Amino acid sequence: MTERTEILEAVRRALVSVPRIGPAAHRLTMDYAKGALTLAGELDSVAAKKLALEAAAALQGVDGIVDRLRVAPAQPMGDKEVRDLVCDALLQEPALTELTLRERIKNEFVTIREPVRDPHREIRVSVTDGVVTLDGEVPGIGLKRLAGVLAWWVPGSRDVVNGLGVMPPEADSDDEIADAVRLVLEKDPFVNAGQIRIGARNAIVRLEGLVPTESEKDMAENDCWYVFGVDGVENRIEVHPVISTGQQASS
Repeated sequence: MTERTEILEAVRRALVSVPRIGPAAHRLTMDYAKGALTLAGELDSVAAKKLALEAAAALQGVDGIVDRLRVAPAQPMGDKEVRDLVCDALLQEPALTELTLRERIKNEFVTIREPVRDPHREIRVSVTDGVVTLDGEVPGIGLKRLAGVLAWWVPGSRDVVNGLGVMPPEADSDDEIADAVRLVLEKDPFVNAGQIRIGARNAIVRLEGLVPTESEKDMAENDCWYVFGVDGVENRIEVHPVISTGQQASS
């Protein structure tokens, strides 16, 4: 058995063992050469994609990964529709109003908004085969994360490549990740962020609290996975049905 075959079989076994991936690992295509592993195909969620990359990177012999994994879109859309919705979300976000926004149409970037005060800080949006790429420069790592989540929330997005630079440079930390998750949950109209406690350690987000439905618990976790830099989520949220008085039922 060659080294390539051994590595690819080890990768396949590792992915199958991840509960969020399981048999879906057999639908993926893989290649390996000179320490570089290529993963391609479609998974059901951002969580599955991130966990697949993490599991593969942990294997001996894998020195780098070419990521061609995509996420099944919540709603099939063409690139123009995805781009329009991403740009609209960025335009409507109050925290991004001072940033120039450009969209790539064919082979050139077209300016959608250009503030007078500081036109050099900008977000450039391009979409190819459902993959949203964000480039440019923003004045804070929290804004970089927020822009990425807004792109992920577009139902036709199959991946988000967040290449936004941060100027001035800013050190990242677990506190920054927790703050970004808190902001995202507060912006999600389907999640009551006031009922959820958020912590982060070593890029693993921990959620605790009470929500009325399983779907809200799942949405809160999904929002965490969308945040740039989050490597894992411990979802300890408890589900308690809400009674007619608006108070939570006792367990």
